Formats: sequence, structure tokens, C-alpha cells
Amino acid sequence: MHKLNTRQHRGGGLTARSLVSIILVPMLLWGCSGLNNGFQARDAFREANDQFNRGAYSAALGSYLQIIEKEPQAGDRALFEMGIIHAHPGNAQKDYQKARDCFQRLIRDFPTSAYRKDSQLTLFSISTVMAKDSTIATQQAQIEALRQELQGRAHEGITLQKRIKALELELKNAEATINALKTELRANPKGPADRVLIEKKARRLTLFSQGKELKSYPIALGENPDGPKERQGDNKTPEGVYRIESRNRNSSYHLALRISYPNEKDKKRARELGVSPGSDIMIHGIKNGFSWVGGLHTEVDWTKGCIAVTDQEIEEIEKLVPNGTTVEIRP
Repeated sequence: MHKLNTRQHRGGGLTARSLVSIILVPMLLWGCSGLNNGFQARDAFREANDQFNRGAYSAALGSYLQIIEKEPQAGDRALFEMGIIHAHPGNAQKDYQKARDCFQRLIRDFPTSAYRKDSQLTLFSISTVMAKDSTIATQQAQIEALRQELQGRAHEGITLQKRIKALELELKNAEATINALKTELRANPKGPADRVLIEKKARRLTLFSQGKELKSYPIALGENPDGPKERQGDNKTPEGVYRIESRNRNSSYHLALRISYPNEKDKKRARELGVSPGSDIMIHGIKNGFSWVGGLHTEVDWTKGCIAVTDQEIEEIEKLVPNGTTVEIRP
């Protein structure tokens, strides 16, 4: 699936409104497990992938339709790829409804597919973007209607002009608020941190230095977030006091800080249960290739027990949190 990284790259340099369109191809939340490439139509998929990379979207869609006809057992992947193409911001014939149809068909016809969860998450994002586009279109239509009314009703021009200016001012203020929030997120707090507090219920990670809060970040947790981690494979995020014991700057999830799970309490509980406590609990970013998804990833707890933030946030955290820093994870 080299295509997925290409899509992320091709979506760069867009306007503020186009960024909304990019979010609707979340492909991200494929969790920590990745995709299934084990079917028998590799050559056909490779051809379709090449067509996509050349910008031949219609040809790529045609190739996927042939795959569905000739290799029905690979239909789930073909439908998933078609949905991505229909929703891709670089596609001049982009059609969100056709994308929805592809993902809904995949969910209906392939109930055990490895692409089912990804399709459900993508449908959620498409619905969100369609709703936002509808709101923007409604506001633009209102402004245009007011302008036309001004031309036909000159005697009411002053009142209508004030209404137009009020709408434009409201939009300008909204843009200013968004820009201020972006600036605040980009601001680098002073460090280093000497304590990391993770509050599972609040879905929040907070950095402290000498008792003073530096910055907080929204997070996503393990797919089974309630309760402490007890055993390997339970997809739970641990609870307890740990420390940052190492870091991986070549992680599959952009950057990763390893937490010293399991501690002695975790090991004792696992021995009493007769199970392995598991390991490899990290604070990490988004899966490589999908950093543009940004904060949308927190809509779903998608990790295997790790704590996830955006790529920009893990870069900031990695600079502020040295090895040996205390990490407290609360329920």
C-alpha cells in the first residue's frame, strides 16, 4: 500500500477549506496492526496503484471494478481503494456519496474483512466533512441572496449591508479564533518536564515542571480503555506509576517514548492470573504516512494499549521529556 503515503503527500499545499477535504480520507486508524496484503491479485492492484499515482483516477477506478469482477475474494480491498479515490482531494471528479457507497458496500458484503473498521471510521469522517461543506455552502448562499436583494431593493440597502457585514465579521472572527488556537498549539512551552500525568477518563496528557503545568494534550488510548492492563493482548492502557525508559525516533508511529511497563505490581498481578503482563507500551504519534489526520484521531481509541498524540505533539513532547521522567497513569 505505498499509495497511501503518496496520497498524503499529494494533498499538501491546499487552502484552508481544502484541509477539511483532506481530513475525510482518514485511512489512519488502521490501529497498530496494519493492512492485509495476502490475496492473489497483486499484479492487478499494482496496475491500479500506478494509474492512481499518475493521476489517472478514472482508469484506476476501472481497474478496481475489473478486480471485483475477476477476483471477488479481493473485493473488500478493491472497494476500500475505490472509496479512497472517490474522496481524494486531488480527484477533480471527487464524489463523497460514491465514496460512502463503496465503504457501505464493503461493510455490508464483507462482514469479516480487515478493512471493515477502517471503512466505518472513514464513513464517520466523510459524514463530518459533508456536514461542514453544507454549512459553508449555506452561509455563502445567504450572503449571495442578501447581495441580490440589495440590488432589487435599493431603499433597504443600508439594513441589508449591515446584515452582510455582520455575517462577514462573524466569519472573520471565527477564522481569527482558529488561527489563535493554532498559534497556541504551536507555542513551545519551557522545559524540561519532570512529570507526565496521563488521565485516561479525561483522555488527557499533561506535562509538569517543578509542580507547574507546562502543557496538556488530547490523547487516544487502547481499544479497550477501561481498567488497568492485566495481560498481553488485552488492548488496555496500564494504570500506575512508571518512567520514560527509552525512545525510538524511527518508530512506525513517527516517534515513540517507551514507558517502563510492567512495574512490580503489574508483574505480580500477572503471576497471580497465570498470564504474561505484556510490554511495549509507548507514548507515540500517528501511523507513518497519516500525520495529516491530526486531532481527528482522538475520536476513537485505536491503539493496542499505547497513548497516542499527533505527530506535531509527539515531536514537542519528545523534546520536553527526558529519559527517566516519571509517568503517572490514572484511571
